[in-house]
Amino acid sequence: MKKALWEKVKAGLKTRVPANNYMMWIEPLEFKTLQDEAIVLACPNLFSKRWVESNYADMIESMACDLGGQRLGVKIEVDPNPGNGQENGNDGKSASGRKDNRHKQLALPNTQLPPPTGRVLKRDFTFDNFVVGNNNDFAYSAVLSMGSKERFGEKALFLASKPGMGKSHLAQALGHHVLRSYPGRRIYYITAEDLSNEMVHAYTTKKIGAFKKKYRTGFDMLLLDDIHALAGKERTQSELTSILDYMLDADKKVLFAGCCLPGEMPKINEQLKSRLSCGLITTMEKPDFRTRVRILQKKASLNGYRVPVEIMECLADNLTQDVRQLESGLKNLAAKSSLLGVPIDMDLAESVIKNMAVHQNAINLDTIKKIVCRSYGISTTEINSRSRKQRIAWPRQVAIYLSRRFTDHSLKTIGRSYNRYHATVIHSINTVEKAMRENRTIHKEIDYIIKKIESGKH
Repeated sequence: MKKALWEKVKAGLKTRVPANNYMMWIEPLEFKTLQDEAIVLACPNLFSKRWVESNYADMIESMACDLGGQRLGVKIEVDPNPGNGQENGNDGKSASGRKDNRHKQLALPNTQLPPPTGRVLKRDFTFDNFVVGNNNDFAYSAVLSMGSKERFGEKALFLASKPGMGKSHLAQALGHHVLRSYPGRRIYYITAEDLSNEMVHAYTTKKIGAFKKKYRTGFDMLLLDDIHALAGKERTQSELTSILDYMLDADKKVLFAGCCLPGEMPKINEQLKSRLSCGLITTMEKPDFRTRVRILQKKASLNGYRVPVEIMECLADNLTQDVRQLESGLKNLAAKSSLLGVPIDMDLAESVIKNMAVHQNAINLDTIKKIVCRSYGISTTEINSRSRKQRIAWPRQVAIYLSRRFTDHSLKTIGRSYNRYHATVIHSINTVEKAMRENRTIHKEIDYIIKKIESGKH
């Protein structure tokens, strides 16, 4: 009876799964038994088991429940010879005494494994899970259009926003969408840092030819995240410029994501900036209150949290920095409720907010300048002066870096506040970021100032 149910499930799956995927992953599955209210299926190898569990188990379980009229789970086991001795009881031989080869997995002619996709795409980073608001509706439409049109639309798209606004989510959602809609498409998602490391490794192992071939001709669409990480890496920038020329000339598509606009990127050569600016450029801003509430509702639904509306509104009203902070606040709230065994109420929400909220309204250029001056024992007159003495220049660079981090002002506006040019502001930000990466003491020093700013006690 249950084997008959599995045949019905397979017939249903055949109408929902692309033919080549069905032949590769579903057809080789064989019904073994019913155990603990779960259908046990046999697959030919471990790789097949993992792939089916990751991509088709939920679909199989849902269809089995619908067709069987009861709740049934699905369990996948590795068995190179499924059906061997299970039904005929004669060690895999047919009634005539000959070896029964019906259950052996057939060779799949002209079928290849799915192409590599670079970094693994996060399963929940899909268009369905992305909350669209006034802050990101154009970016969402641009990315969706890029994945929906085969011959039309932009070949290159640049997403710019501060960290935590959803750039990576949209980039990976595009990858999921194209792979699902056009299974034969070759999509590659990678960060600029990983690209640079891979290129360096290719040079050191004398495999740069393979590297160039891979990136120039190996993909139909390249999703390149954190492009700003290439600042100062001249050799990688030069190679990427060449890669982009090859891809765009061949009508391939490229999506870039970075923390600032191409023209504002420090230490990026003009040739690469030109390629980054050759297509559509769109920005993503901070979500407004209504969008923040919808983001919390979506996250709560996906994670199975039950949070009253007034609590969500309280979080949305106080956690305004970015989407990542919102999600972190929701997770902290749920975790604290679970660990303490208390309900999610306003008192619990306020305790979480107290530890997380940034007093954004009180943070401006003058506030940052005063805190930095007090921390380093200099005056605001000195920090605004033309002096290049180290005891003044370093605090000024730190203040510029923090101004960029905590405010929405342009680099030009920040520069005017310190009587400095745009290029000097970029240099200051890079200098501080590099020092923080390389020197733990400096990292702690700046973290201390950041905590002062975030505390709201100015």
